[in-house]
Amino acid sequence: MTNRAPGAFWPPLLMASTFLSISAVDAHAAEISPPPARQAEEKQTAPAQTPAKATVQKSTVTLRPVRVHGKADIIDSMKIDPDADYSAVGKPRVLTTTTTMKTFQQRMVDNLSDYARRVDAAVNYNASNFSINMRGLDQNRLLTTIDGVRTVWANDGARGVEGGVAAFDFNSLGAMDIVKSADSSFFGTGSLGGVVALRTLDPEDILKNGKNFGGLSKLTYDSSSESAYLNQALAGRYKNTVFLVQGGYQNGSEIWNMGKTSGTGITRSKKNPQSYDQGNFLGKIRHYFEGGHRVGLTGEWFDRNSDENTLTSVGSTYSRYRTREENKRSRVSANYDYKASSPTALFSEGHFLAYWQQMNMITNTTSNRLSAPVGEYDRDSNLSVQSYGVTGSATANLFTGPIHHAITFGGEAYMTDTSQYAAGKDNCTASIYSCSFLHVNQSDMPRVHGNDLGAIVQDRMGIGRNEWFHLTPGFRFDWYERNPQATASYTSNAAYMGEPNRSSGSHFSPKVLAEARILRNLTLYGQYSEAFRAPSATELYLTYGGNGSYVNIGNPNLKPETSRGWEVGARYGNSERGATISFYDNYYHNFIDNITTTAAAAGIGGYYPMGVFEYVNRQHVRIYGVEASANWTFDTHWQAWTSLSYADGRDTDEKVHLNSVAPFRGIIGFGYKQTNWGASLSSTFAAARDKVQDPTSNKNKTPGYVIFDLTGWYSPSFAKNLRLQAGMYNVFNKTYYNALDIPDSSSLPKTYYTQPGRTFKVTALINF
Repeated sequence: MTNRAPGAFWPPLLMASTFLSISAVDAHAAEISPPPARQAEEKQTAPAQTPAKATVQKSTVTLRPVRVHGKADIIDSMKIDPDADYSAVGKPRVLTTTTTMKTFQQRMVDNLSDYARRVDAAVNYNASNFSINMRGLDQNRLLTTIDGVRTVWANDGARGVEGGVAAFDFNSLGAMDIVKSADSSFFGTGSLGGVVALRTLDPEDILKNGKNFGGLSKLTYDSSSESAYLNQALAGRYKNTVFLVQGGYQNGSEIWNMGKTSGTGITRSKKNPQSYDQGNFLGKIRHYFEGGHRVGLTGEWFDRNSDENTLTSVGSTYSRYRTREENKRSRVSANYDYKASSPTALFSEGHFLAYWQQMNMITNTTSNRLSAPVGEYDRDSNLSVQSYGVTGSATANLFTGPIHHAITFGGEAYMTDTSQYAAGKDNCTASIYSCSFLHVNQSDMPRVHGNDLGAIVQDRMGIGRNEWFHLTPGFRFDWYERNPQATASYTSNAAYMGEPNRSSGSHFSPKVLAEARILRNLTLYGQYSEAFRAPSATELYLTYGGNGSYVNIGNPNLKPETSRGWEVGARYGNSERGATISFYDNYYHNFIDNITTTAAAAGIGGYYPMGVFEYVNRQHVRIYGVEASANWTFDTHWQAWTSLSYADGRDTDEKVHLNSVAPFRGIIGFGYKQTNWGASLSSTFAAARDKVQDPTSNKNKTPGYVIFDLTGWYSPSFAKNLRLQAGMYNVFNKTYYNALDIPDSSSLPKTYYTQPGRTFKVTALINF
C-alpha cells in the first residue's frame, strides 16, 4: 500500500491557478474585445447559423475559424446540446436524459449521491458496494463509460475489494448522458440496466462566445464529510486547435451519520473515523479540419486514498485495526469525429476511439490479534484490470422512395488483463488451527486475459411528412472469451484444483424502437430490446479457501446473463420546458449469483465442513416499473422540476424480492432567480421498503422519509463572473436511510447506515 497523499502537489498549484483565474477575469476583459456578433450562447437549441466575423484589438490573436458552408464555426456545432438527437451513436433522444455542467453547478452537484438526490430519482448510488444503481440493477449489470471508454466494476470475490466505476472526479465532468434502457443492441455487454455515459470537460465547454482563453475555478466546503474541494480548469484556442487542462484536489473525513453509540466493536453505530485525499488530472487537445473533421488526444489520471480507524473491528480478536484503501485509474485515448454540415448527407456522422486504461484497487489492513495467531496481522490485496481497445461507428443516409434510412454501422474490439494478489504478514504456524482459514501470499484467481468483439448495425427509418414517424430496427453480435493463465502465486493457492478451462460465448442482441411525433413537441414511443452481460473473471475463476475449512469458487461453465424487455413512454418539450414518462418490464435469465452448495454438486473433491460457495446461474428474474420527470421554466424568474421512480423486482423461481431494487423515490424542486441572486427549495422523498429478500428480517427494511434542501446564490455586480453559493441540506435534521446502502449481511447496528443529518455546503465559482 502506497502511503502517500495522491495529488499532494495539487493544493499549492491549484491555489495559485485560482488566484491567476481571479486576476484573469479583469485582465481578459481589458485585453479582448467584446464577443463576435454571432452570439453563440450555450442554449438548448441548434448552433447559430449567422456569419461569424471577429473584431479584435491589436493585442489579440485574430481567429480564422473553420466554417460550415461559410456560415458558422464548426466548433459550435460540436458543443454539447442537451436536446440534440444522438440516435446514430446509440442514444435515442426518447430514451436519453442529458445533464450538463450548468445544472451540476446550479444544483450544487459534486458527486453521484448528489445527482441521485437533486436531479434524477431513477439513478441511485450504492455506497455499500461503490456502484451506480438504475432500474434495480447495479455493479457490472449497469454499463458506465467515460468519454466512450468502458469503466470497470471489479470484485475480488473474497476479501471485500470491489468498485471502480466511481474512479473519477465529478467536477471534471462536462455532461452526463443517462440511457434508461435494457438494451445491448448498440452498447454490448453490461447494459442490462442501462448506460451511464460520462463526458469529461471539453475545451468547447469553456470557450464560449468566441473566446480565445477561458477558465473555471471552483472551491467548495462540505460539512457532511468536513471536506474541501478545489478544482481548476483552463482552456485555450489557437486558430483551429483547442486545448484544456483540468486538475482537482479533495481532502476530508468520513461521511457522518446519525448514530449515537461510540466506542469499539459491533455495538458502535457512529461511523468509523476516516480521512481521505483525492487528486485528478485531465488534459485534452483537439484540432478541427475543414469539412467537419476533428481529431483529439486525452490523458486522464485519478487517485483516491482513504485511511480508516476501523473501530467496529476492535474487540476480543483485535486490539487495533486500520483499513487503508487506494483506488487508481489512468487513461490515454485518441479520437476522431466527423459531422457533416447537413444531417442528410450521404455520410453524415462518424466516430472512432482508441484507448488504454489501467485500474488498481488496493486494500491494506494492519492490526494486532489477541487470539492465535497472536501479534501483528497485516493484509494487502491488489486487484488490477488493464484494458485497451477500439470502438467506432459511421452513419450513412439513403432514400428509398418516401423512406429516409439513417443506417449506422459500428464495431468494438477490446482486450482486458485481470490479476489479483493478496500479500500478508502474521505469526501463523502449522500447529495453529485458525491459520487454516487465513490465506495470504497467493492469488485467489489465475491471471485472466479477455477478448471481446462486437459488430453493430441499425437503420433509423423516417417516414411521413417531416418524418413524423421513425422505426429503428437494430442488432449487435458479440463474442467473448476468457483465458486463464496460471501463475506461481495461483498454483500455490491453498484451494488450487488445477488449471481451469477457458470460457467463451456469443450473443445476438436485437431491438426495434418505434417513435411517433403526434404533436410538434410530443413524441410517443415503444421499444422491444434484448441485453446481456458476459461473466466476469472473478465469477469464472475465483478460488479461495482450503481443504478442511471452506471454499468459495468460480464456475467456468457460467452462461451470460440475458434479458428481454418492453418499454413504452412519451416525451414532451425540451430541457427548458419538458416532461417524460416511461413504463418498462424486463425479464432476466441466467442471473449470476453466489450460493451455498455441496462439494459434490460443485464437482470438486475435498472436505469443507464450513461450507462450499459457488457462482451459479439463477433462472428467472423480473423487474418492472415506471419513471417520470418534468421541468418547467415559467419565465425569467421561476423554475420547477420533478423526478419520480418506482420499481418492483423479484426472483420468480424463488418467489423472493431483490434487495437491489430501491423503493419509490421522488424529487420536487422550485427555484427563483433575479439578475444577480437566486434561491431554490427541493424535497427528496421515499416510501418505506418492506419488500425484501428475507421478509422475516428487519435488516433491509427501511421507513419512508421526506427531507428538504435549501440553496441560494449571489453574484456581486462588481464581479459578474463570480458566483457564491450556499446550501443547507436535510433542513429538519431527519434520520433516514438510503435503502441500497444497507448490505445484505452485517453484524453492525442498523443505525450505522443512516444518512447525515443537517449539513451545509458553500461554493465559490468563477467562470471567465
